[in-house]
Amino acid sequence: MSVLPFDDRDGTIWFDGKLVPWRDARLHVLTHGLHYASCVFEGERAYEGQIFKMTEHNERLVKSAEILGFEIPYSVAEIDAACLQTLQAMKLTDAYVRPVAWRGSEMMGVAAQHNKIHLAIAVWEWPSYFSPELLEKGIRLCWSKWKRPSPETAPTNSKAAGLYMICTLSKHEAERTGYADALMLDYRGQVAECTGANVFLVIDGEIHTPTPDCFLDGITRRTAMELARRRGIKVVERAIWPDDLKKASEIFITGTAAEVTPVGEIGDLKFTVGAITRQMRTDYAAEVRKPARRQSAAE
Repeated sequence: MSVLPFDDRDGTIWFDGKLVPWRDARLHVLTHGLHYASCVFEGERAYEGQIFKMTEHNERLVKSAEILGFEIPYSVAEIDAACLQTLQAMKLTDAYVRPVAWRGSEMMGVAAQHNKIHLAIAVWEWPSYFSPELLEKGIRLCWSKWKRPSPETAPTNSKAAGLYMICTLSKHEAERTGYADALMLDYRGQVAECTGANVFLVIDGEIHTPTPDCFLDGITRRTAMELARRRGIKVVERAIWPDDLKKASEIFITGTAAEVTPVGEIGDLKFTVGAITRQMRTDYAAEVRKPARRQSAAE
């Protein structure tokens, strides 16, 4: 990963309807989104100049804002166009795309009903989340002490910035103790997800994954399930308890950043990077490049 500070780079960012120089895309310290987490975002990825499932991501962005009680002043089609405009302006073909929307600085307090809603889109180069060596043997996970909250206590079906606070705490603790990431339980003690990725277990040739009733139903998660079913692999969504991990021969995680990443260890448990995980990685890598190839063929 690059060590360049994100506030000191060359390029342009789409900010409230126009492209601005990267270093000029700034906001005030008394912005409501900073103090009270009235902020939603998406993580999207471009492959060969096409943003994978862009509209699906941006539909979720708009929906997340609605769940948090504000309306983004751009349509999904306009956000799609802005994402592509920014990607082209940055002259990148394989990249990470980050749309983010937040309440501005007109009012400061818990209530800020009349604050302006801002939208920005940044694009930057993003290599593989994990090294090839780590992907070959599988990443190491520990257990997080933080749990995913009940949907009665937080807007868990939104991609809201505030929900990622415990993810940052968990990820930092994992890295401090030599792990790549942390696996989180939910408020009931069931297996939920990693700090930014959904989890899948391979048990007796079937793929099992937690039901996303208190955490985000990832777009990459749904893609992986579709790919598995195309292969004739049975996919089971259900409540998964920590003891169920002992039944798994393979485990992998999915996310826009992580793509399909094998898991080699969770605490004291060890897993192989087996045939199903490898097939899922291969199929996903092909799937994300299909839109670009269709576009090229059309031209």
